[in-house]
Amino acid sequence: MPRPKLWARSRPLLAFYGAALLFVGVSFLFSFLLQRFFPYPFLFFFFGAVMASAWFGGTGPGLLSVVLSTVLVDYFFVPPFNSFSISPSAEAYFGAFVACAVVASWVSSSKKKTEQALVQARNDLELRVSERTAALMKTQGELAHLSRMLSMAELTASVVHEIGQPLTGVVTNAQACLEWLSAGASNVEKARRSADGIVRDSTRAVAVLDRIRSLFRKSPPEKEWLNINDIIDEMMVLVRDEARRRSVQIHILLEQSLPHVRVDRVQIQQVILNLVVNAMDALNDSVIDDKRIFLMSRKNRHDELVIRVEDCGVGLAGELRERMFEPFFTTKPHGIGVGLSITRSIVEAHKGQITAAARPQGGTIVEFTIPIHPDDADD
Repeated sequence: MPRPKLWARSRPLLAFYGAALLFVGVSFLFSFLLQRFFPYPFLFFFFGAVMASAWFGGTGPGLLSVVLSTVLVDYFFVPPFNSFSISPSAEAYFGAFVACAVVASWVSSSKKKTEQALVQARNDLELRVSERTAALMKTQGELAHLSRMLSMAELTASVVHEIGQPLTGVVTNAQACLEWLSAGASNVEKARRSADGIVRDSTRAVAVLDRIRSLFRKSPPEKEWLNINDIIDEMMVLVRDEARRRSVQIHILLEQSLPHVRVDRVQIQQVILNLVVNAMDALNDSVIDDKRIFLMSRKNRHDELVIRVEDCGVGLAGELRERMFEPFFTTKPHGIGVGLSITRSIVEAHKGQITAAARPQGGTIVEFTIPIHPDDADD
């Protein structure tokens, strides 16, 4: 078993030395045929053979080609011809040839080694970059999940209310159904309506729980063609009672008949959730009595959907608006500065852009775009 392995390892080495023999042989043939046309030895082909041997084979084949070239030049091209002796007048010429051949072999093999080292370094760098990129993508996913959890934690009261309302309806309708059934057969129709109410309220509670579970679930992005207005309506279910608790009015202005876009439902819900919660936080910090938020959707002339959130707070200074999407930058006393950074990452992953500007009447405008026909629609 060891012998085949040794043969397999030696095959490339034999090929390199064989190539050196071939290069020297070809150079000798051309030099010998052209010698009669020149008054002096025409040896440039031997330099080419030496450099090619050292380039493709390395130091060993390069030195072999130097030795073979020296022997052939001494015997055939340096007087006296067809002899290994060298006349005194040709010693300097022959010595210069040998020195140049050795230098050419060394330069060629060194350059080849340098190029191979650069290629290896580039490959190692690409590997490390891909590993770091994968680690960063994983970290970004963890931060996105953390951001969703923090945002949902701020809406605990709203979530409890949204689930509590249908559950209260279920209990009420169940009690009414029992009463109608116990009253006699004549009340079966009223009992049926109460049962329908139980089904309706139960379905509503399940839908709310599904939306909450999807926000907390750690799963890879799944893009599908969706109506952006439906996503906004679903998200508003979770923030409606929190806005009421904070005495904030959310005015929803949605352009009808918008085209569907290919997005990840949970990620876009997270973007809208982060923007609305930040707008409510801005109104909490405001001394102005106008506590309104405007949430709008429309299509612009660039074939994009625009989702816009405006608050009527005190707004942010220009330098703060420029930094608000940077990682770990926050103006909140207890914030960690990942919400808006994750928001920007999600929007950019959907080939969109997010910007912030001052509202002329006071407050801040944040809007993001989603291309209707993204370039990676098939991804």
